[in-house]
Amino acid sequence: MHELKPWLALIMQRRSRLVVGALLLALTLFSAIGLLALSGWFITATGVTALLWAAGQRVMFDVYMPGGGIRFFALTRTVARYSERVYNHNTVLSLLADLRGRHFAALALLDGATLSRLRAAQWLNRLTADIDTLDTLYLRLLAPPVVALLGITLVCGLIAVFHLSLALLLGAVLLGLLLFLTLGMALFGLHYSARRVEQLDYLRVQAVEQLQGLAELTAAGTLGLHRQRLLASSQQILDEQLILQGRIALGQGLATLGVMATVLLGLFGAMQAYAAGLLSGPIMVMIPLALMALSEGFAGLPAAFAQFGGTRAAAARLNQQTSMSSRLVDPAQPLPMPTDVTLQWHDIGVHHAGIQGFNLTLARNERLAVIGPSGSGKSTLAALAARLLDPDSGQLLVSGMPLLELPLQEWRTQLGYLTQQTELLHDSVAANLLLGNPGASNEQLWAVLEMVDLADLVDGLPTGLNTWVGESGKQFSGGEGRRLVLARVLLKNAPLVILDEPFSGLDAATRERVSARLEPWLADRTALLLGHDAALLPKVDRVVALSAL
Repeated sequence: MHELKPWLALIMQRRSRLVVGALLLALTLFSAIGLLALSGWFITATGVTALLWAAGQRVMFDVYMPGGGIRFFALTRTVARYSERVYNHNTVLSLLADLRGRHFAALALLDGATLSRLRAAQWLNRLTADIDTLDTLYLRLLAPPVVALLGITLVCGLIAVFHLSLALLLGAVLLGLLLFLTLGMALFGLHYSARRVEQLDYLRVQAVEQLQGLAELTAAGTLGLHRQRLLASSQQILDEQLILQGRIALGQGLATLGVMATVLLGLFGAMQAYAAGLLSGPIMVMIPLALMALSEGFAGLPAAFAQFGGTRAAAARLNQQTSMSSRLVDPAQPLPMPTDVTLQWHDIGVHHAGIQGFNLTLARNERLAVIGPSGSGKSTLAALAARLLDPDSGQLLVSGMPLLELPLQEWRTQLGYLTQQTELLHDSVAANLLLGNPGASNEQLWAVLEMVDLADLVDGLPTGLNTWVGESGKQFSGGEGRRLVLARVLLKNAPLVILDEPFSGLDAATRERVSARLEPWLADRTALLLGHDAALLPKVDRVVALSAL
């Protein structure tokens, strides 16, 4: 249970909403109990009154009070059920949004080396499926058993008014049934529900990687083999899910049998008490009907607690991620940021990139091109400069001061970095650009679009800067998307710029136009340009060639 403690503490921050939601659940169950119990009493009392009248006895029977009570409970049950569904689902959805936001915020603080411990598909699964699994904590695992316990207390308390020993016996039976439907079902489904979460994670990783590598797998002739593995994994999940659903169905059947057995026990005890003159006929009928209403409180418990293992497994994986921390932290006593920036890679070693004893200096206002084939370490050098990772040996110096001793966020504000990947958000064109400078005006947005030769294209879109980017809006080509993210870097207007393959996907004519327009902007800036060929980069002062490592 310790895996759930951090998430329970987070859920309890909304204690007031949880209490209101639980009260609505309880009101729904109490209304059902009152409706059945009062209906049974009223119908029986009416029949007894009719028999007495037929026997010639004159009796008084008020039909309006119990009739009004029945209408009250029926209406209350309907209103409470609707209100509970709306209120509790609103609570759960807002809670999931909060959990997902917090999880993503923690994820955004991790460095590249930490993120590389898991695949991208696994991180996606944490943000989506694992967090969605936690919605069972309140709506299925916390509130329902508490409400069922309150229902048992209400019914047994009502019976105790008329027959204490029968109430104690029925209470013991119902508590045993409640323990079986909660703890028993949790143990009964623990293995398969936990395995299901793990297998779904593996299946999603397989599916995402097959889609991402579809072209390569097709070219290698191994797509059929990978598809067979994917289908085999899917079939295994389905087989074990059938086993789990079978156990849930068994639990639900036992829940129904348990409640009905309690009803029969209550009826038998009430009949004996009636025969002994301890209960009236209407009360005798009321007792089993009140017990029957408890089936509504017990019905959802088997399915919820059979999934407990999956909830615990998802929480454990999320805890593993939240326990991760980035090595990229600010120093205890940071040095002041230098005004004149000179970068020096001094005896740098990065084991996973195969870099060892690397030395390079980028002077102030110098444009330096580092060229080399894929895998030669160009992007690693850029990541070191942006301090997205730290070297295993050596150090990176900024105007003679170790980069590790400078405030991290302040350093990154001085840096404009175009990564090798083209990253566009499913948002408007303006929103994608404003990531570089949230306070930029529309005039500045159009200026950088003009520099990358996208102004005419964006101006021709139906809603201009407000056009949505992505599948439901404008789908930019590879070269257009590359220029859009380049415009984002230009908008930041940083004194130090790192451009990793800035013209990837551009034809020769477009590349020449954009390169010419970049010349004034690159003037008086320190720039590190990375690529495979210096001829495919803007004009530079110096070229350093890296051999494949």
